[in-house]
Amino acid sequence: MTELRERLAGPGRLIGMWVVSGSAYVAEICAGAGLDWLLVDCEHAPNDLATVLPQLQAAAAYPTPVVVRPPSDDRVGIKQLLDIGVRNLMVPMVESAEQARAIVAATRYPPEGVRGVGSAFARASRWNRTEGYLHTAAGQLTLTVQVESRAGLDALAEIAAVDGVDAVFLGPADLAASFGHLGQADHPDVLAAVEAGIGTVVASGKVAGVNAFAEPLARRYLDLGARLVLVGADVTLLARGSDELAARYRS
Repeated sequence: MTELRERLAGPGRLIGMWVVSGSAYVAEICAGAGLDWLLVDCEHAPNDLATVLPQLQAAAAYPTPVVVRPPSDDRVGIKQLLDIGVRNLMVPMVESAEQARAIVAATRYPPEGVRGVGSAFARASRWNRTEGYLHTAAGQLTLTVQVESRAGLDALAEIAAVDGVDAVFLGPADLAASFGHLGQADHPDVLAAVEAGIGTVVASGKVAGVNAFAEPLARRYLDLGARLVLVGADVTLLARGSDELAARYRS
């Protein structure tokens, strides 16, 4: 499997989808679909360590990297996810370079960071069967930070410049709320902010990402230079598909 780190270092577009159902069965179905990456969400979905682990195991047989979004930037939660084998993190609600640096530190062992050492108990190190894991772990990880507020946008260039941040992902839904347009991710003010944000991240040399379920919007963002784009979700596909099925027969 080509690691996400290698893919981010290349020039290609990475099209992915959310996996928020909490189901390893669903995660395996999505992992075999041919997408470039999956995002397992713990922020707005019924996921925790006990449900993320079997999803990682189910997806491991496929060449699709899995990113996991913790519910916050809490360093204890990040440590636990890393120990069960998460190699790619997307951390929500980042609003300053200082916060981004603290998140980077949470993914690094001392002296570079503050990650607690428990590799003998960790799936990530294959229970210390991976020789030199403590010294090589940081090089196996990717960190994407999410900017989802006016404060984050104001600090966007500084956040993108933080060493150890591999990508910056813009969240239109929360940006819309921050702009006073709750539920209107397609509001002109929000679209303009996202487009400008993509430009700022690309100019920094980091990978820009964004959530865009509407295909014309996703393609617009790709054309502007976004490379890490989420274009759907397991639960929305099921909801819309079941709605359509029911409507077909009711009519």
